[in-house]
Amino acid sequence: MPAETLNCPMCGAPASSEATCCEHCGARLATVACPSCFGMIFVGAKFCSHCGARADRTEAEGAVSQPCPRCRAKMNGVVIGGVNLRECPRCEGIWAEASSLEQICADREKQAAVLGMANPIPETSDGSIEQKIRYLPCPACNKLMNRVNFAHCSHVIVDVCNPHGTWFDKDELRRIVEFIRSGGLETARTREIADLEAERRRLKTAQTTSAWNSSPPVRSSNYGDWDIGISAAAEFLNFLFRK
Repeated sequence: MPAETLNCPMCGAPASSEATCCEHCGARLATVACPSCFGMIFVGAKFCSHCGARADRTEAEGAVSQPCPRCRAKMNGVVIGGVNLRECPRCEGIWAEASSLEQICADREKQAAVLGMANPIPETSDGSIEQKIRYLPCPACNKLMNRVNFAHCSHVIVDVCNPHGTWFDKDELRRIVEFIRSGGLETARTREIADLEAERRRLKTAQTTSAWNSSPPVRSSNYGDWDIGISAAAEFLNFLFRK
């Protein structure tokens, strides 16, 4: 969607609808306000420019102060479409507690099931590769978080503290929502099941091969070991040709 030219509500200077801050006076122009795709919407807009959903954002009063993992600025508590999140007003990242992210994922999977998987799952990132990798501290426990490719196939690298939540840099949550709506989580589950089955087969092969190697066909008065080797070989061949 081409960017529109709008005016800053503070100084009146022209600004692109894709801009989040006025380059003349520094005023905040866009915030995450879409309850459907969690995209950034120009302040004052009633509908999301990404998906067309009605804006739904309220500031959360009395939220406990927490520092932004990226720039250490004080994050603001916000409620977007019934989901509690924290947003950094400086770097525009979003912190989602574990329960909030679980709710987002579940709701978007239901949408994908109802609407169908109309869009292909993205295979590449948007090109914004972090040049200098930096591990970020969790705003709740201050321990360094793990860098994770969300669902192992989304191509969106997020910072995760398993007990407390997930940090999304600017626009990453919207990309995750697009991934889920495209059936990404279902694809990830299918791949995981296939990987587990492949590992099970690998272990089975290793076990039968080990049994074969440990029972060399040495003819002697005791034929017990030879019988074990024949049995292991038969089991191995049966495994190879089993569909």
